[in-house]
Amino acid sequence: MKAYIVGVGMTKFEKPETRDWQYWDMAREAGSAALADAGVRYEQVQQVPVGYCFQASTAGQRAAYELGLTGVPVYNVNNNCATGSTALMMARQFVEGGIGDCVLALGFEKMARGALGGGGSDGGADFRTSPVARHYGIMAAAHGFEMSPPTAQIFGNAAREHMDRYGTTEAQLAAVGAKNHRHSVNNPYAQFQDAYTVDEILAARTIHRPLTKLQCSPTSDGAAAAVVVSERFVESHGLGDRAVEIVAQAMTTDTGESFASGSCIDAVGRPMSRAAAQQVYDTSGLSAADLDVIELHDCFSINELLTYEALGLCGEGESGKLVESGATTYGGRWVVNPSGGLISKGHPLGATGIAQAAELTWQLRGEAGPRQVADARVGLAHNIGLGGAAVVTLLRR
Repeated sequence: MKAYIVGVGMTKFEKPETRDWQYWDMAREAGSAALADAGVRYEQVQQVPVGYCFQASTAGQRAAYELGLTGVPVYNVNNNCATGSTALMMARQFVEGGIGDCVLALGFEKMARGALGGGGSDGGADFRTSPVARHYGIMAAAHGFEMSPPTAQIFGNAAREHMDRYGTTEAQLAAVGAKNHRHSVNNPYAQFQDAYTVDEILAARTIHRPLTKLQCSPTSDGAAAAVVVSERFVESHGLGDRAVEIVAQAMTTDTGESFASGSCIDAVGRPMSRAAAQQVYDTSGLSAADLDVIELHDCFSINELLTYEALGLCGEGESGKLVESGATTYGGRWVVNPSGGLISKGHPLGATGIAQAAELTWQLRGEAGPRQVADARVGLAHNIGLGGAAVVTLLRR
C-alpha cells in the first residue's frame, strides 16, 4: 500500500528563549497547521509517532493532547538528530502496513542555549558512558581531544581529513554556508534570514578549525508535522491535489565500515548515508540524476559535502568543487537546501527531519513562493543522527 503526505506544517524555528512558549505550544501550532493543510480533523488520525530528544518521557502525549483527546496510540521517538525522520518513517510504515489510513508524524524540540554535547543525558561530558563513546574514541585516537564543542570537533576533524585527503579548501567549506544562508533569506520559517559572502563566513568566529560559526547549525526551538495517509484515504477524501508520494525510504545504522578506517569521515556517517541512499535508489528505480530538489543534513558545512558524495551527486572527494561550481543552487543541476538547511533554518533536533519533508512537499506542490525550485517533480530528504542513524526519503508529486 502506498503512503502519501497530504498536509504539512511547522513553526518558525527560533533561538532558544526568544519566544515565551513550551514544547506543547510548538506542537499545537505545527500540528494544527498540518491538519489544516490536509483538510483533516484530528479525530481522523489513528496513530501519532512523536519525535523529540530533550523533553521528558511521554512528552509526546502532552504535545499531542493539545490537538485532541481521542485515545489513539502515541509513540515517543528518540533517534538523536534523525528523530524527526524516524517518526516520519514510522508513520509511513503504519500506513503501508495497513495499521492506519491516517497518521500524524509530529516532531519538536525546546533546547537550551549553547553548543550540543556529545549525546546522552549528561550532555556527553563523560564519553566513557555516552552512546557515542565509540565515535569519539575514533576521533580521539586520530586527532586527540580539544576543548571545543564535541559535535563541532568531530565534524571539524572530518573536514580536516577531507582537506588533507582530497585538497578541499576552507573557501569550499565556506561556500556551503554562504549558499545556505543566501537561500534562507526567502524562508519565513528560518531562524536566520541574513546572507553572507564566503569571505564573511571565513572571517566569523572559529568554533573548531576549519569550521566557523556561520558553518555550524544553531540550537533551536521549533516543531514540524506531517499528515501521512493511504492511497484509499487520498481517493475517498479527494486529496489528490495535495498528495506527495513517499516513493521510497530507508534507514541505516552504523556498520563495521563506520569504524574500521579510524576516520572521522566514516564515524560521522558517510557510509550510513551512502547505504541508505542506495537502498532508496534500488527500491525506486531512480538515481541522483532524477532528483530536482534536496534537503540534506548540513549540521556542519562538511556534512553537506560528505552527503553530496554519499548521495551520488559527485565522486568521492569531488564535493568541494561541486559546491564551488554552483551546481547545488538555483540555476545549477540541483537545488540543495532551498530552506536554508540546518545551518540557517535552524536545527531543533526532533523537528528537523519532518521540516525537511515539509519543505519538499511545498516545493513539489509548487507552493514555496520566492524560493520555489522551477519544475520540481522529485525530491530527496537526508537526515542523520550521530550514534547513529541515517534516513533517506524520496518524494514525488
